[in-house]
Amino acid sequence: MGVVWGVIIAVVLVALWAVLALRIVKQYEKGVLFRLGRIIGTREPGLRVIIPVIDNLRRISLRIVTMPIQSQGIITKDNVSVDIAAVAYYRVVDAVQSIVAIENVSAAINQIAQTTLRKVVGRHSLDETLSETDRLNVDIREILERTTVEWGVEVTLVELKDIQLPESMKRAMAREAEAEREKRAKIINAEGESLAAAALGEASDVMMAHPIALQLRNLQSLVEIAVDKNSTVVFPAPLMSTIGELGSFLAREVAASERAAPAPPVGTPLRALDDDDDDYDDDDDDA
Repeated sequence: MGVVWGVIIAVVLVALWAVLALRIVKQYEKGVLFRLGRIIGTREPGLRVIIPVIDNLRRISLRIVTMPIQSQGIITKDNVSVDIAAVAYYRVVDAVQSIVAIENVSAAINQIAQTTLRKVVGRHSLDETLSETDRLNVDIREILERTTVEWGVEVTLVELKDIQLPESMKRAMAREAEAEREKRAKIINAEGESLAAAALGEASDVMMAHPIALQLRNLQSLVEIAVDKNSTVVFPAPLMSTIGELGSFLAREVAASERAAPAPPVGTPLRALDDDDDDYDDDDDDA
């Protein structure tokens, strides 16, 4: 009976020792072994044995950690108040330094990231903040990396996630965008008018060189109008040719009237003509 109890006690002690002495380090972790409070080395992934009570194995994750940076109220260089939220990605590259150099890596990076975000954005105007986010992300990451490298941590990426603008600024930006679009529309319209005028000038040159082309164009206009089955067709006549024909007609009429008037005999004195006119007038008076 005593032998049985001895075996049971031995089994319990072995199990207790196994529980206290055996540690499993996962693939994405690295173990830091403390013996009586001093670091004696690191342990790779796998089953590791420690001395109970004397040793303490701290397991540090080497995976990339996603850390949101809460929204910060920031005043930009041009005195515009904005709320900006961001996200940072970091990972531990030196397990020993991440334990010895800093008490809480995550909390420390969160605080320094908020301070760095306010500092970097405050050095830029609103337009630069909205249009050059990539450069701001790089600046924030570089500042964080210079600080966290002493902690055995590498900041891999920082991204501005959300930028909240005041309502008045949103309305002002909307008006600015609308004015910019109206300006571009007017410029495009003016360019179209210029191209159309140049094309019309070239067409007029062709029609002046080939008058029959204008008649063909008029016939084409008639064909297009006839498609709509209109009962009345207003057909424009060439204005310049009409004025030229009217001038020719008046010239012909003046020439014809001059040919119809009788010419006086050659050598007739002008005084005689006047006396005859007077006599003719006297006869008219006597009558």
